[in-house]
Amino acid sequence: MAQKNFEDAMKRLENIVQELENGDLSLEKSLKAFEDGMKFANFCSEKLEEAEQKVTKLIKDSDGKFAHQPFDIEESEEI
Repeated sequence: MAQKNFEDAMKRLENIVQELENGDLSLEKSLKAFEDGMKFANFCSEKLEEAEQKVTKLIKDSDGKFAHQPFDIEESEEI
């Protein structure tokens, strides 16, 4: 894939969606754009999953030491 980072891939995906929504592409070009869009969407999804796995939060245990714990988005929204 030519796009190496998330931001570029998202921008390209947004452009593809816009092109498809405009409806000005031929069937062949629409299918090619859709295929490319799926590749970009999968790439972005993988990058988001990688980022989610890396996100951790520090918590203090009962001994006063800090430990790493996976980040829970639902728990953070309650704060």
